[in-house]
Amino acid sequence: MSHQLKKQITLFSLTMIAVGSSIGSGIFRAPSEIAGYLPTTGWMLGVWVAGGMVALCGALTFAEIASIFPKAGGFYVFLKEAFGELPAFLYSWSMLLVINTGSLAALTLVFTSYLNELIPMPENVQLAVAVFTIALLTIMNVLGVKWGGVFASVFTSAKLVGIAVVVIIGFVAGTYAINITDFTWTSNTQNLPLVSSFGLALIGVSFSYGGYQHATFIAAEVKDANRLVPRAMLMGIGIVCLAYLSVNVAYLKLLPIEQIAASTGVASEAISTVWGLGAKFISFLIVLSVLGTIGIYILTAPRIYFAMAQDGLFFKQFAEIHPRYQTPFWAIIFQSFWTIVLLIFWKTFSNLITYVVFVDTFFFFLTAAAIFKFRQRKLKRNYSTLAYPITPLIFMALSAFVVVNTLIEKPEQALAGLFFLGLGGVAYVYFKWKRALNIKN
Repeated sequence: MSHQLKKQITLFSLTMIAVGSSIGSGIFRAPSEIAGYLPTTGWMLGVWVAGGMVALCGALTFAEIASIFPKAGGFYVFLKEAFGELPAFLYSWSMLLVINTGSLAALTLVFTSYLNELIPMPENVQLAVAVFTIALLTIMNVLGVKWGGVFASVFTSAKLVGIAVVVIIGFVAGTYAINITDFTWTSNTQNLPLVSSFGLALIGVSFSYGGYQHATFIAAEVKDANRLVPRAMLMGIGIVCLAYLSVNVAYLKLLPIEQIAASTGVASEAISTVWGLGAKFISFLIVLSVLGTIGIYILTAPRIYFAMAQDGLFFKQFAEIHPRYQTPFWAIIFQSFWTIVLLIFWKTFSNLITYVVFVDTFFFFLTAAAIFKFRQRKLKRNYSTLAYPITPLIFMALSAFVVVNTLIEKPEQALAGLFFLGLGGVAYVYFKWKRALNIKN
């Protein structure tokens, strides 16, 4: 079996992967939850601005690291080079069994629920459609990374056009005045203080912005990766920030913030105020958007498991490249199998997202810290982080705030994530022992 990945991803496809990985279901679900935590216009828009700043600081930081190590595996490679095998293994372990597969399961549930709005079907049929969708996109990604890149480009372009329509309708037809200086604070429905509410709102914001780092996972398959990967991430997060802020302003111009907080489908309700078929249009948009994100997640993350297996720290089959299609097919197939298991046995969305974000943000913090190690070693880089070291420090500070606040306010999900990391430590000892045994033999 070959162990070399083919370089087929272009700058446009990679940028669309960065954008499409971020714009999924979050922008259509999170605003209602955020308005519940921060029930004034200033604070609601402010948390999206803060989240955009965090994401931009992260993209600037990771762009430099990616220019140093343009290899398959992204964060796995960065963590291993900076801190050794254990943190890198725990990240990959988390991606396979919690972060990526958990996100895939949640995204697929959103996909089928909104598809049901367009084509009503029984619950068991929805599950069958979800499994079929995962299987179909898995086959497509096994057949070649080029097809995954084309899929990402087409669906991400389509969802951006759809979001633009929402923004135009909101800006043109919206009648509510927006006071962006309204930072008054009384309380919210949860009776939480401002700091706690802001931190909990950042969970939904972080989930919505997260995903741009997927561009680093497939760096080994990018032409001129040390130049194009940083560029794609920065352009991607810029597009996402503009889209999210514009959409939230559109929501606020179409609906009062109290109605946004109480809504279970804020985008549909907002468009329906001026367009009778708005709910159907938004359902179609969300189906399209989430489908594109599912395809991208299936495409990118298996490169992490591939890199880990090449290091002898995972099942050796995950390092195998298909002789014809030149893709890490076993890694792709197992990831999708585990996602289907989660689809069958997991029935919630919000709790899943909370502990996915908790674990994911922890590794974001750790990976950002790696830049200081690499600067000390004076490694060659083709991109330098703007305003270093302030940029990575801002990102790390706000990431730490999200982790600590989640641990305090949502201990059940946070402790579940920590327990899972502990199991990963046991798995690391096993695979390291097995690798040493193979070397002796």
